[in-house]
Amino acid sequence: MVTSHPARRRIAVASVFAASALVLAGCSSSADPEPSASGGASENEDVTISVATSQNEETPNYYCGVELLQERLEGADIGFTVELYPASQLGPDADRFPLVQAGDIDIDLQGASALSSTFEPIGVVDAAYAFDDVDHAFDWIDNGSEDLFAAFHDATGVTIVDGWFFGNRTFTTKDVEVRSPEDLAGVPIRFPNSPAFLANAEALGVTNPVSVAVEEVYTALQQGIAVGQENPIVATRSSSYDEVLNTAILNNHNVGIHWIIVSDATYDKLSDEQAALLDETIHEIRPENATCVDEATEEILDEYRANDAFTVIETEDIDMDAFIDQSEEYFEGHFTGESLEYYQAIRELAG
Repeated sequence: MVTSHPARRRIAVASVFAASALVLAGCSSSADPEPSASGGASENEDVTISVATSQNEETPNYYCGVELLQERLEGADIGFTVELYPASQLGPDADRFPLVQAGDIDIDLQGASALSSTFEPIGVVDAAYAFDDVDHAFDWIDNGSEDLFAAFHDATGVTIVDGWFFGNRTFTTKDVEVRSPEDLAGVPIRFPNSPAFLANAEALGVTNPVSVAVEEVYTALQQGIAVGQENPIVATRSSSYDEVLNTAILNNHNVGIHWIIVSDATYDKLSDEQAALLDETIHEIRPENATCVDEATEEILDEYRANDAFTVIETEDIDMDAFIDQSEEYFEGHFTGESLEYYQAIRELAG
């Protein structure tokens, strides 16, 4: 019998994470549709799927992420042709999401702050210091995300299949050394123009956030409109921001995750075997990608440390307790209702 996607996804996830199959089902039993013959194909047919991301080809989530996905799906020889569209070729994140819902874009890598413009509660996972580290984030994905992901699917018709590590978001500045939240007061730091990220700015002590489009960040840094920005180190390098900045502050205020999203419309055109392979491959890539991100990050940081013109403020030289405590206090007051409950559940799972 051909089943609807949520039921097929349970089968795929169980094959990858047998120990947590019930958790990774993604939806509660009361929310799952009954298996039906209305969606998906029972036999493999040739299918071309598109993969979109805002990241360029120089980032690990491209060459250790979507390129691996393309290689492995096509190499399985069950009908997949995979087309990759990096560097926002299909539009910025917010513009792409409706195309994902319609199945015009089949797979997308999105940040939670962008997704929160459609489903606000998902933004809690981008809160500063919501996750202690990437292991905490992966533990939550596997063992604590089911309610939030099910609500997201119910509201959007889009499944969050998994999350790939993008790197810890850190500050990089021009001649501004930061060791505590007080050091950020009045400093013009560029943050993405979304409520979730601007809330992070306030939580971290940034009183003068600069919101410019990503296409304008380099120029804003060159001209001094902003004297710093926040991104994973790999993104700072791939965007060449370190050409005009000279100080990296390893305060790791956000575990950057790219959420791999696929809509029901896309799953409906896949066979059961194709859908299972898609989910399984996305899950299998996650640890490989994280290792790749870590290695690329350390390679770049070693270059910075060896450069007399560059300063690296190491994590142990930063008042991390001040940043973490201030952020947690802020978000306990900032979030309300379901969002607060989701945020508190994330924090309760911390080691």
